[in-house]
Amino acid sequence: MTAPKIAVIDYGGGNVGSLVAALEKRGAPFALTEDPSDVERAQAAILPGDGAFGATMDALRERGLDAAIRRTIGAGRPFLGICVGMQVLFDSSDEYGGAAGLGILPGDVRRFTGAPRVPHMGWNDLVIERTHPFVDGIASGAWAYFLHSYRVGTTDTLLASCDYGERFAAIVARDNVMATQFHPEKSRIAGGRLLDNFLRIAVP
Repeated sequence: MTAPKIAVIDYGGGNVGSLVAALEKRGAPFALTEDPSDVERAQAAILPGDGAFGATMDALRERGLDAAIRRTIGAGRPFLGICVGMQVLFDSSDEYGGAAGLGILPGDVRRFTGAPRVPHMGWNDLVIERTHPFVDGIASGAWAYFLHSYRVGTTDTLLASCDYGERFAAIVARDNVMATQFHPEKSRIAGGRLLDNFLRIAVP
């Protein structure tokens, strides 16, 4: 079987419909898969996410996808995490009593403490903290769509931050790993640009 150029990881818990539609609109060469071997053979991978951190990690482990993700990233292939798909890249979360993450990026996911209300749901503006090919063409003040109750605070992987009663990581990147706390596929102009940038990195 031919390996997909981009593997969109289906672990049974993410709402992937809007992401699939956005990739199809762009003519991206992707396959939606829950097969770890597809993920490892692909040129790049995307981990979308909705739901709880611990449940996501459980679902990845049950399918052998946690190991596939680590090997894919370790091989230097471009990787994009979205929402909970970003959060599980970090060391841990305190959601529902706590859970260990993939430990790809350093840091911990914690519940908002200074937010005006939780969850953080709706549009908020980004502050670009440093340049990177993933945020090419995205300026501070660009709007993104968020839906989350937990966040990563300060991190040396920060590309863009957001303020919602407290400053948190909206976009992170290190080496071949890129991730967004918000949903780029639902974030109109800025989100579309981010997806286009990732596709250029993933399939040059």
